[in-house]
Formats: sequence, C-alpha cells, structure tokens
Amino acid sequence: MAHAHSVKRYKGFMDWITTVDHKKIAVLYLLAGGFFFGIGGIEALLIRIQLAKPMNDFVTAQQFNELITMHGTTMIFLGVMPVIFALMNAVIPLQIGARDVAFPFLNSLGFWTFLFGGLLLNLSWVMGGAPDAGWTSYTPLSSSQFSATHGVDFYTIGLQIAGLGTLIGGINFLATIITMRAPGMSFMRMPMFTWTTFVTSAMILFAFPAITVGLVLLTFDRILGANFFNVELGGNPVLWQHIFWIFGHPEVYILILPAFGVISEVVSTFSRKRLFGYSSMVFATILIAFLGFMVWAHHMFTTGMGPIANALFSIATMLIAVPTGIKIFNWLFTMWGGQITFTTANLFAAGFIPTFVMGGVTGVMLASAPADYQYHDTYFVVAHFHYVIVGGLVLGLFAGLHYWWPKMFGRVLSERLGKWEFWTFIIGFHMTFFIQHFLGLIGMQRRVFTYLPNQGFDLMNLISTIGAFLMGVGVLIFLANVILSFREKKGVAGDVWEDGRTLEWAIPSPPPEYNFKQIPLVRGIDAFWKEKMAGHQEMTPAEPVGPIHMPSPTILPFLMSVGLFIAGLGFMFTNDDFGNSFLNFMFNKYIVVAIGLGLTFLCMLLRSLYDDHGWHIEEEELKDGGVQA
Repeated sequence: MAHAHSVKRYKGFMDWITTVDHKKIAVLYLLAGGFFFGIGGIEALLIRIQLAKPMNDFVTAQQFNELITMHGTTMIFLGVMPVIFALMNAVIPLQIGARDVAFPFLNSLGFWTFLFGGLLLNLSWVMGGAPDAGWTSYTPLSSSQFSATHGVDFYTIGLQIAGLGTLIGGINFLATIITMRAPGMSFMRMPMFTWTTFVTSAMILFAFPAITVGLVLLTFDRILGANFFNVELGGNPVLWQHIFWIFGHPEVYILILPAFGVISEVVSTFSRKRLFGYSSMVFATILIAFLGFMVWAHHMFTTGMGPIANALFSIATMLIAVPTGIKIFNWLFTMWGGQITFTTANLFAAGFIPTFVMGGVTGVMLASAPADYQYHDTYFVVAHFHYVIVGGLVLGLFAGLHYWWPKMFGRVLSERLGKWEFWTFIIGFHMTFFIQHFLGLIGMQRRVFTYLPNQGFDLMNLISTIGAFLMGVGVLIFLANVILSFREKKGVAGDVWEDGRTLEWAIPSPPPEYNFKQIPLVRGIDAFWKEKMAGHQEMTPAEPVGPIHMPSPTILPFLMSVGLFIAGLGFMFTNDDFGNSFLNFMFNKYIVVAIGLGLTFLCMLLRSLYDDHGWHIEEEELKDGGVQA
C-alpha cells in the first residue's frame, strides 16, 4: 500500500515546466540567469570594442545607445538577480530546516513571470529596435518624441512582468523565513545568508512597487498619450528620476546584501571559526536596509534640488558607510587567527573584501554634493558602480556558486580550473574598471559612443577593453568547469567541505526531494557545527519519522506567465498600422491583450476552484532514501 497515494509524475521537459520543487526552480533560475548574464556580457564586450580606439565606427551611435541601455538593464534585472534567487532557492529552505518554501506554487510563478518578462525585453533586438534611453530610461529621452521605436515599450512592459516575478519571490521568502524555521531556530540563530535574504526580501517588498508605478506611468505616457512626464502638457521629467531612484538605490542593496551573506558563510567555513560579531552583523544589515531607502536623491545632486536637500542626502549617504564598514571588519576579524583554507570559493570571498572597499570609498566621494558636480556623468561613476556590483556582487556570486555547487548538484567544481577562473576574472576586472576612475577624472563622459584622439583617453580605453576580454575568459573557464563537473559521478559527502556549520551540510548532496527525513532540532547558532562539536554525526531530530506531505507539480504558473507575455506584446502594438486588416483588428481592438489576460485569469480561476491536496511520501519510501531531486 506504500504507493497507493496518487502522485503526478512528469519526466523530461514537462517535469521542468511543471515543477514546484525549490531545488529545481533554483536550477531554472541559474540557467536563465546564466543565459541573460551571457547576453549582457556580449553587449559589454561590444561596447568595449567600440571604445577601444578613438573615432571608432564598429557600431553606430544608435546601436551604441541600444547596447548601453540593454547591457545595464539586462545585467541588473535579468543577469545577477536570478542567480541571487537561484542561491536563495537552493539554500534557504535547507538552512532553516524546512522541506520547501512557504508557497511552492508562487515560487514557480515568480520564476516564469521573470523569465517571460526578460524574454519580452530581449525580443526588442529583433522586433524593431532595442530601448535606447539608457538603463535608467530618463524622461524626456524615453518619451515617444525622442525614442520613437517600440524599444522603450519593450523596456517598460518587459520589466513590469519580470519585476512581478521578483516581487512574488521576495514575498515568498519573507513568509518562508518567518513561518518555517526548524524548532529552536530563533531569529538570532539564523545563518547570516538567511538573514541577508530576509532583509533583502523585505526591501524588495517596499522597493519594487515604486518602479512598477513609474513603469506604468511611462507606459501610459507612451501608449495612451498621458502627460505624467511631458513638460509641454504640465508633466515633470524629474518626477521619473525620483520614482526610479526611490527603487534604484534600494535595488543596489537588494543586489549586494545576499552577496554579504554569501561572504559571511564562506569566510566563516574556510576559517574554521564562528562569524565574528554575529549580532552586530545582523543589526548592520538591518541598518543598511533602513538607510538604503533614504539616500536615493544622491543620484540627483545636479538636478537643482537646492542646498538643503543636497546636504541631507549627502549626510545620509555617508552614514550608510558605517554599517558597511562594520561588516568589512567583522569578516577580517573572522579570518584573523583562523585556520584559513584558500579554496576557490574563499579566494573569491577574500578578493571581494578589498575590491568592495574600493567601491565603497568612491561611493563616499560621490556622496559629497559639491564634488559630485565634477564626477557626475563621467567614467568615475561607471568605475564606482562596477566596483560595487561586479567587484562586490559578482565576486560574491562566484564564491557562493563554488561553495554550494556540491550541495546543489552532488559534484565538486575543479579547484585547479577555479583558481585560473579567479585570477583571470579579478585581474581582468581591475584592468577594466580601476583605470576608468582616471578616465572620469580627466573628463571622459559616460554614454558617449566615441571620442577624439589625443585627449589622454586612448591608451586607458585600450587597457580597459583588454581587461574586459580577460574577464570574459574567466567566465568561459567557469563554464568549462561546470561542463566538466557533470562528467563526474553524481554524489559527494553531505558535509563536502568537512567544516560545514549550517543545516544544509547535515543532509545528503544533492538533497532528497523532501530535504529532511525528520525536521532537525536547533540547539544554537551554527547548528550543525554545534552538534559535531558535541560528537554527533547528524542533527538531533525534532519529530519521529512519518509520511511527508509534498506539493503537486502544476503547469498553471507557466501558462499564467505566457498569458502576461501575450498581453504585454498586444498592448505594445495597439496603436500600430500593420497594413493588414486582420492584424489591425486583433491588435488595435485590444483582442490580443484580452486573449493574454484571459489565459492568465483562467489559470487563476482554475487554481482557485480546484483544491489540490498534494501527495505523500510514505515511511517505507524514506527507508529507500526517497526520491532524488
């Protein structure tokens, strides 16, 4: 009778588009993030080729504007964000001793809406021109008057759909961490990566509605002829900047806080020491999130807000350096006196610390309003931003991927290739962006598609371009490492680094479908390390062995996202003349929009009316090791 319960089982492609298992969704996020990261990287290399020498005509001015817009947008929203969500999905339920996230259905919906939003945005390359108003899409540059193609429409509607997925994911992780922690895991016993995910999710909850409102208003301006940002009709273009940066600055911390969590886990594990100053790290994380919402207008010192507003935002921006500095010293003190092992993951973590400090120092320089008048819109700002996001976030993500890869896939990445990857990437990174500080200080403006010779820009731009290609080599080595790892036999020790401190290292690698046969009892911070120090081989269970309830796979999230994709595409072309009466009828009369929204609402109705109780894994199956994810 063990298998008497009804189980929906899919194989192959259907398994992946119907899954609600957080570990498989993590893999989907990783694949999608890798795909968009690759596109953003290619766009970056094309930009650097154009700027490698003066008066270059590798791309036109229009193509250059499209490239810088799509590079920034793709990397921020579609490249690094899904890799962060991949690590969150793979690790957070394991770290808190849970069997899944709070809302598995929503987890799947969040991924598919993100993916279809990203695909819609990138379709612009083949459907009449990519967005060309910069990744910030400042008005009036992004208005129909100055951006006449559908490029900015792809931007506004694609990002609304993708942003919906991110918002859903953030809400899900908040609910998961608040309600599903194992017995004994109080908030002040949570691992640091869980804490940063928790705070990041709260920031997503407050920041993403702001950009959604802005994108809706800009869409109305462009497609329905509204006048929110049109000066001639009484609108205000600076309003867009406020709406964008009220989201945009917290977004920087939404990106970097999970990397802080990764570094905290990696440094602690490979120093064989508890994280120094745990409680101060927690409060510093919360303070960064709080202050992160109070500094947005430091992007707008030159818009004429006046000395009082400039002074307030300048002070708030300098204040945020304090909790960030606390974290830097805590990592250094964790390593101090530790038994440090320089694995690839720890190399990336160690490289992260000084690199991020450099980004922070230039951030304090930019926080000074009078000095910002000189730095503003030069390559100094480009260098600062990339030191924070690439030198900070991307190094953190590489550290996390090398650290948790065995847990996710049951295979270890090659340490030898990993070290080659680290050195080529970090040397290439500093070659590319360190020199851009000086380019900015001698007057090279950002967003210019070419420059005249003999201004002192020539050699520095060439060095920057060579560095960018070296970073590309580092990424290719990582991809080769990934491919080679899958030729190895699956299955490594649960505690593969032998110094694992948190709950994810207490279960097999990769984890079974249900994660924990018995929910563990947490006795303190670094729960697994505490048990090991007490002489135990595994966690003390908080419950007897019994049947485990599992959620059913479903195609509905995929279909809902397809519906939003169709509706977005339909809304974009409502005012176009296709030269075909049938197409004109379908688009101009909002029929395509109705079909897309109808599909989405039908799926919502089915989800509401049909009560799916899921299924159970019985005790007898647990003795066989369960079903591998």
